Amino acid sequence: MNDDLGEPLPLAAPPRRVVSLVPSLTEAVAVSAPGLLVGATDYCVHPADLDVARVGGSKYPNVDAVLALAPDLVLANAEENRPEDVEALRAAGVGVWVTFPRTLDEAFGSLSRMLSVLGADSPAWLEQARRAWAAPPEYALRVVVPVWRRPWVVLGGRTFAGDLLARLGLVNLYAGDAQRYPRPRLADIPEADLVVLPDEPYAFSAVDGPEAFGGQPCALVSGRHLTWYGPTLAEAREVLGRQLSSQAWLRSPA
Repeated sequence: MNDDLGEPLPLAAPPRRVVSLVPSLTEAVAVSAPGLLVGATDYCVHPADLDVARVGGSKYPNVDAVLALAPDLVLANAEENRPEDVEALRAAGVGVWVTFPRTLDEAFGSLSRMLSVLGADSPAWLEQARRAWAAPPEYALRVVVPVWRRPWVVLGGRTFAGDLLARLGLVNLYAGDAQRYPRPRLADIPEADLVVLPDEPYAFSAVDGPEAFGGQPCALVSGRHLTWYGPTLAEAREVLGRQLSSQAWLRSPA
């Protein structure tokens, strides 16, 4: 079977020792195939009781620490993890499964194939997520979605989070941009019906973000539910819908 980048997985038998370098995949494996995980990054904080060896961050994992755990499979992501680390692991004889979903449907397919490799076909949460996201759109709002500041970075098109918002009926004003993560000047960000501010990767909050948008309504949302593809998808639609429907949208003085 091939990963999301078309690379074949050279495993003669189902993996028995797995290291995950992606927080959402860590959660997916921990929930769906208990006992397989032997290592994860410092940022893999779900499930809360996860007790495995830590191998550093997603961007800069300690490759030697990963290899010391003698994994037969490492889980990575094309955007979160560096190609040189993936290649170093493969050169050491370790199988690496790289994910790269850019839509919700791609995420469902990617997760299904990955979990099949692990011997955890069709977990209940995956079927619940498929049903939840089969519902029709609920909103009709033009939005801008900053994901970083200093410099400002916004969510563009061909992204998993962007597709998630589109499924809710939100129209991302940067969906047609040539870049997946445009870097506009703050003064050039167009006015929207709603500015959506997730709490990761940048930790936007009531006192850090809304003040920059001069009176435009802003909604704070869970970055985990917006960007993670894993068990959170089963509840993400309800969580994001509740946050987007709040009548207490933040506004700063114009």
